[in-house]
Amino acid sequence: MPLLWMPFSFLTKLNTFILRVGRQLAWIALALMVICILIQVVARYGFGNAQNWSEEAARFLMLWMTGLIAPSAYRWGGFVAIDMVPRALPEKLGHILNLTLFAIAMVVLTVGVQLGQKHVASGCLFNSSTLYVPFTLEINWLSPCKTDAFAWEGFAWNRVKLAWMYLSLWLGLIVMWVVNIELILRSLIAVLDSDADLKPDPDMITAGGD
Repeated sequence: MPLLWMPFSFLTKLNTFILRVGRQLAWIALALMVICILIQVVARYGFGNAQNWSEEAARFLMLWMTGLIAPSAYRWGGFVAIDMVPRALPEKLGHILNLTLFAIAMVVLTVGVQLGQKHVASGCLFNSSTLYVPFTLEINWLSPCKTDAFAWEGFAWNRVKLAWMYLSLWLGLIVMWVVNIELILRSLIAVLDSDADLKPDPDMITAGGD
C-alpha cells in the first residue's frame, strides 16, 4: 500500500497547486472576455463602429478559460455524468466500476493529447485574422513552427498564430491526463483498503462542490 500512497500523495499536492493556478488564470481570462464583449457591444450600438478584433479576442480567452478550468471540473466530478449505477452498487464494486471508467478515460485522454499536439502544430501554419502583437510570437518546439518563441525585431505588428489558441485545450488535456492518474490511484486505494482516509479536495468544498 505505501507504493500507492507515495505517488498518490505527490500527485495530489502537485495537482492541487497546478489547478489552483489554473483557476486563478481562468477567472482572469473570463474577466477579460467579458470586457472584450462589452467593448464590442458599446462600439457597435453606442458608436456604430464595431471592433472586428473583439469577437476573436473573446473566443481566444474563452478557449483558454475552458482549458484552464476543465481539469478542476474533472477532478471534482463536475462533468455531466450518470452516477446512479456506482451509487447503487456495494461500495467496493462501485470503486471497481469507477476504476474501470478511469482506465477507459486514460485511453481517451492519451489519444486526445496526441491529436491535440498535431492540432496545435497545424495552427502554426495559420494566422489570426484580427489579433496582432508587436513582436514575433511562435511556438518553436512544435513543427512546423521553426522561429523563436519570442523574437523582438523592432516595433512591428505581427499576427498571432492560431497555435496559441489551440494550445489552450491541448494543455487542458495534458493536465486532465495527470489528474486522471491521481483518480485511478485514489480508486485503486479505495478498492484495496476500504478504511483508507481519502479526504476530498478542500478547494472543492470551498467552491461549494458536493
